[in-house]
Amino acid sequence: MADPAYTHAPKPAGATGVLVLADGSVAWGRGFGAEGKAVGEVCFNTAMSGYQEVLTDPSYAGQVVTFTFPHIGNVGTNPEDMESHDVPGAIGLVVREDVTEPANFRSVEPLQAWLAARGKIGLSGIDTRALTRRIRMLGAPNAVIAHDPDGDFDIPALIAEAKAWPGLEGMDLARVVSRDEQADWEGGIWRLGQGFARSPHDPRPHVVAIDYGAKDNIFRNLVRAGAQVTVVPAETSLETVLALEPAGVFLSNGPGDPAATGTYAVPVIEGLLERDVPVFGICLGHQMLGLAAGAKTIKMHQGHRGANHPVKRHADGVVEITSMNHGFAVDNSSLPEGVEETHVSLFDGSNCGIAIVGKKAFGVQYHPEASPGPQDSFYLFEKFVGMLG
Repeated sequence: MADPAYTHAPKPAGATGVLVLADGSVAWGRGFGAEGKAVGEVCFNTAMSGYQEVLTDPSYAGQVVTFTFPHIGNVGTNPEDMESHDVPGAIGLVVREDVTEPANFRSVEPLQAWLAARGKIGLSGIDTRALTRRIRMLGAPNAVIAHDPDGDFDIPALIAEAKAWPGLEGMDLARVVSRDEQADWEGGIWRLGQGFARSPHDPRPHVVAIDYGAKDNIFRNLVRAGAQVTVVPAETSLETVLALEPAGVFLSNGPGDPAATGTYAVPVIEGLLERDVPVFGICLGHQMLGLAAGAKTIKMHQGHRGANHPVKRHADGVVEITSMNHGFAVDNSSLPEGVEETHVSLFDGSNCGIAIVGKKAFGVQYHPEASPGPQDSFYLFEKFVGMLG
C-alpha cells in the first residue's frame, strides 16, 4: 500500500529533486545542498528547533530525516552547534518550505552551502504531513533521495536501488561512525557569548566512554556532572578499558541494529558487570546494556524522534519530557529476572529505561543531554557520577 499523494506522481515543472520509495512511490521537490543521490531509511523528527544538531547526530547514519516543522534552515548553521565532526550523520533531509536566507546573529553559513560541503542532500517542497502519515501507517521505508539541477532522473533505476538496499536491520553502523583512536575529552558545556568551557583539571572520577556514535554534548554533560572523560572506539577490548582504571564506564548512543553491534560490544559489557564496574548507557548504549543483561531488542514500526516525548519514571510517577532518536528498542517483555524497567514511554508503552538489580548499572532510551530538547533529565548524569565515589 502506498500513499496516494506519492504513487505515480507526474514530474512537475521545475522539479530538481526527488524522493523515491522502495514501493514505487515518488515525491517530487526542489533539491538543495549536495547534488547526487543517496539511499537509506526515511524517518521523521518532530522537533521545532535544533536541525543542525539532528543532522550531525551519528545516530542518524543511513537515514533521511523528514522534518515535520515546516521552517528549517532559517537560522543558518555554525560550528558550535555540531554534535559530531567528520562523522557520517543523516544522509539527507526533507522539508516543506524552501530554505530562506539565515536570520540569526550566530549564523556563519547558510544551510544550503553547509549541506553541500558535507555531501548531504536536501529536498524542499514536499508534503511532509503526508509523508509522515505514511511512515506512521506503514513504517519507515527504504528510499533514494536525489538532487540534479537539470531534473534528470531515471525513476525505475532509483526504485530498483531503493528496493535493493537491505535496510537497517542486521546492520552494524557503530563501527562506521565511531572514532578511530582513544582520546581525553577536554570540552565543557556551551554558554552564549562564551563558547565551550574547558574541562577542569582538578581530581575527578574517571569515566571511560565507549563511542558507538556519540553526540559531543553527552561528554560535555558528563564533565558538567563532575567526571573526567576518556573516549575510546566502539570495538575497544575489555582489557583495554580496564587498563584505563575507570571509576565507571559510559555506553554512548549510535546508529544501526543493536543486535549487530552487540556481537562485539556485549562481551565487553558483560565483563564490566561481572567486575561490578558502574555502567550508564544512553540510547544504543542502553540497548547494549539490555542485551548484556539478557534482554532482547526489536525494530520499531516508526521509531521515536523528537524533543517532546513524555516518559514516566516508575519509581515516583514523575513524567519527564525528553529528546529521543531511535528506531530500535529493548523489548520490555524480554526483561529477565534481575533487570527492572525504570522508565516507559507514555506514547506507546515501549521501554525507556532499565536498571540491573544489585549492580550500579542503568540505562535510558532517551537523550538526557537533549541538544536539542528539554533539560528534564540531566539528573541522570549526576546520578551516574554520584555512583563513582
